[in-house]
Amino acid sequence: MSKHHKDSGAGHPADAGVHPQEKHPEAGAESGDGANHVAQLEAQLAEREKEIAELKDKYLRALADAENARKRIRQQSEETIRLQRESLLYELLPIVDNLERAVSAAQGGSDGGAILQGVGMVLRSLLDFLRANGVTPIVSVGQMFDPTRHEAVDHVESDSQPPNTVVHEFHRGYQIGERILRPARVSVAKGRDEEPEEYEGGGNGGAPDIETE
Repeated sequence: MSKHHKDSGAGHPADAGVHPQEKHPEAGAESGDGANHVAQLEAQLAEREKEIAELKDKYLRALADAENARKRIRQQSEETIRLQRESLLYELLPIVDNLERAVSAAQGGSDGGAILQGVGMVLRSLLDFLRANGVTPIVSVGQMFDPTRHEAVDHVESDSQPPNTVVHEFHRGYQIGERILRPARVSVAKGRDEEPEEYEGGGNGGAPDIETE
């Protein structure tokens, strides 16, 4: 047997005991790169989860702050309304005092002049109170009928007033600022033998039975 034949049958003793990755270094590099990539993804995922948790915490805190703010505003509004109501009622008390004095004077047999004086004081106090709160009377008699300010409850013939003029006031109207608080109930002039117009002032058309106050 030739020497060449012996060498070919003996195998490759130089390859014995060599790790596959040492035989193919590129395969080991690819495996290492994959592990690094997974580790990077896991780190990024953990970072995103942390950011989400922080955002959720901020959202919950903002929600709680908004709810607390709404509660404070509601409490402040209720407190403001309460103080305004108490102030309004406090200003009414002197009017009640004057009414009580007028009633006491009438029960004590005082003359009509003292009673009239007491009632006049009450009326002045009440008008001052309304004026202080922005309420003013509406001037009606002698004015042209205005359905936004007047409620026509009667029509009368008049030679001294032109048609459609307010000639009498059954109860006074009031306004607060530019808004009508209550329209005046009035009678309106018409010409002789003239059919009365249909008015819609104060939500009342025509002329119902008159109710004086």
